[in-house]
Amino acid sequence: MTDPLGLAQRLIRFDTVNPPGAERDCVLWVRDLLDGAGLDTRIVARDPQRPNLIARLPGRGLAAPLLLHAHVDVVPVAGQDWTRPPFSAEVVDGELWGRGSVDMKGHLAMMLAALLRLAAAGTPPAGDVILAVVPDEEAGSGTGAKYLVNEHPELFDGVRYAIGEDGGAELGLGRQVRLHPIVVAEKRACWVRATVHGEPGHGSRVAGPGGAAHKLLRLLTAIDGGGLGVELTPVVDRMLAELSAVLPPPYDKRLAAFRADPADPAALADLDDADARYLRSLVQHTVNATVIHGGTGTNVLPAHISVDLDGRLLPGDFGREEFLARLRERAGVEMDLEILVEGEQMPEPELDGFYERLADVLKARDPGGVTFPMVTTASTDARLFPQLGIRCYGWLPLLHDPARSYRGRLHCPDERIAVEALEFGAACFTDLLLDHD
Repeated sequence: MTDPLGLAQRLIRFDTVNPPGAERDCVLWVRDLLDGAGLDTRIVARDPQRPNLIARLPGRGLAAPLLLHAHVDVVPVAGQDWTRPPFSAEVVDGELWGRGSVDMKGHLAMMLAALLRLAAAGTPPAGDVILAVVPDEEAGSGTGAKYLVNEHPELFDGVRYAIGEDGGAELGLGRQVRLHPIVVAEKRACWVRATVHGEPGHGSRVAGPGGAAHKLLRLLTAIDGGGLGVELTPVVDRMLAELSAVLPPPYDKRLAAFRADPADPAALADLDDADARYLRSLVQHTVNATVIHGGTGTNVLPAHISVDLDGRLLPGDFGREEFLARLRERAGVEMDLEILVEGEQMPEPELDGFYERLADVLKARDPGGVTFPMVTTASTDARLFPQLGIRCYGWLPLLHDPARSYRGRLHCPDERIAVEALEFGAACFTDLLLDHD
């Protein structure tokens, strides 16, 4: 089986919603598939019901081992209205529907198709290719990539570069040009619980400015814009420079203006709201209120109210203490801050020869497309492998009508991907594996 569509359909039909995950059957199916093709495979597991698969296709020794990593758990579908059953993997009007079609079973199908084609042809890749099929990416990676990095680093000896998902990194920018983002960095999670305190009392009386609810209102109002000050990092500067040089009007001038002054609210005027919000998220640490806790009764003024904040730090040398200091300064409210989650810090991105090779593969297959370096606002397993000295890229080769959006469908109802995009991706992965640094 070397057809990425058939592979993706089979993967989607495994219900691997996390929680609970239960990825075992899916992972073992991939193992058996690769065993049958002659690859070396190994199962390692912290939880027997949630195993990791490590497969290796020997290469010609012309390049260092290359890591491809993919998770097979998917986010829940409960509470979402789907047009078609999310695990039936139906093909309708040239599109494959189903949970995981984009994030990231369709992506894994591209990788598998490339490996299986090379194995069937007896054509070894430039260097050894290691495929890690993992669980639990959607809920912290504790039984997946984090376990592998912490407990089995020897499995990745000699690896310099890794390719995984792109975290849904997408810009439309008029959808007149086909854009091929190559993710070179991720924002880092810093989830915080902020607690404000006030005088408790009877709910029938005016609380006043010292009340916890009043302080919470001040905090939420202060962070309503979502950001904590503008920082134009080198990789985002390059992204904006490259896009403004090739996009048609008015997007060229808009991005050039944004690059010149990211703090100018008028710079992104007339852009699609989703694009404008994404771009603004790339030039500042962001913080958004997501969950509020507090109160004991409708007629009781609360003594304490807590709000959970989803903070995301820009890639680079930014620490949590700086983030917390900026948050306190912006809020202007006395509050307790508790770190709930702190993501791993990734190194400063380098756009080296391997990045150029990824771009060249895309350009060769889609000469009219535009490649560019991208930062994703999400966190993926790519945050973990740099601890082993591995430089990670998010690379999802897609070919489809620019007017359609597929990356934006991850985690949403009616997630789907174009069938032609699956074949394009498989061909790009095959090209890369045959010739990479």
